[in-house]
Amino acid sequence: MAALTRRDIPNLISVLRILLAVPLAWMLLGGGYAAALGLFVVAGASDGLDGYLAKHYGWTSRLGSILDPLADKVLLITAFVTLGWNGAMPVWLPVLVVGRDAVIVAGALAYHFLIGRYAMRPSIISKLNTVAQIILVLVVVLHHGLVAMPASLLDTLVWVVVLTTVASGGHYVWSWGWRAWRAAHRRAP
Repeated sequence: MAALTRRDIPNLISVLRILLAVPLAWMLLGGGYAAALGLFVVAGASDGLDGYLAKHYGWTSRLGSILDPLADKVLLITAFVTLGWNGAMPVWLPVLVVGRDAVIVAGALAYHFLIGRYAMRPSIISKLNTVAQIILVLVVVLHHGLVAMPASLLDTLVWVVVLTTVASGGHYVWSWGWRAWRAAHRRAP
């Protein structure tokens, strides 16, 4: 086994962020919304730190390009599923969010095995979706743990997440479906 080096620090931070999903779920299930909010802030800071280290020192890697978004996704899905389970948000919303991600992962795997290697980069609408999801989780956790938020704000954020989830999922299906179709037709005799 190879020894760890400074170049591995961003990846280790990402792995630690993935592991934060367990205490996050525990806190949310136990009603510890204030503690969960603190953990979410720590996770956000660690995301910024690993990105800074990777870019500033050139410690980027293929593994890091997978671990960093995976850590973000694991934390967000954990928050959505747990908040849906608690009744803090509509149950159908985590189903939609997880369903979109499942379709994207299934499509990526199909593309990889049927067409070939790919470099998946998040689209603008996908980045907006991630921001909307983070804001919704933060507002819901704040609402249940520290400060009551207006129902209209919560409803608006839910629908922003719905719209960006559907739009980004549709965009990935269309754009990667188109790439797969073009690649398949280039191979055809």
